[in-house]
Amino acid sequence: MSTSSGLPPSIAPITVSSRDMDRLDAMLESPAIQQTPAAQALIQELNRATVVAPEDMPEGIVMMHSRVECEDEVHGDKHELTLVFPREADVDQGKVSILAPVGTALLGLAVGQTMDWDAPGGRKLRLRVTAVHNPSPN
Repeated sequence: MSTSSGLPPSIAPITVSSRDMDRLDAMLESPAIQQTPAAQALIQELNRATVVAPEDMPEGIVMMHSRVECEDEVHGDKHELTLVFPREADVDQGKVSILAPVGTALLGLAVGQTMDWDAPGGRKLRLRVTAVHNPSPN
């Protein structure tokens, strides 16, 4: 993953709400999930996130249940994805699990940031977040 600012992946900034962090931590406590490579990748992302109160989340940041519009800078294709928990995932409806590589990479990104992604079948994509539609706060 890289950002439009040119920061290397290891320091690309991400922001996560404390509500999402609590829910993701609870999910990651499941023994069935805990030791998977996908969970380990998510833990690494969460460990480097800036955590803020839900009411202090800046506009345009990908959160759980955000509907994300992105454009593939390599092929020009446009995609619309919704970031969800694993039990809610449905590829046909564009609902991507947080434990899928693209889901983990999307969490916390801001409009304008990009991420490199190997799509199923090995196709290389560079997705730029063009819009984020966040759920209403509960």
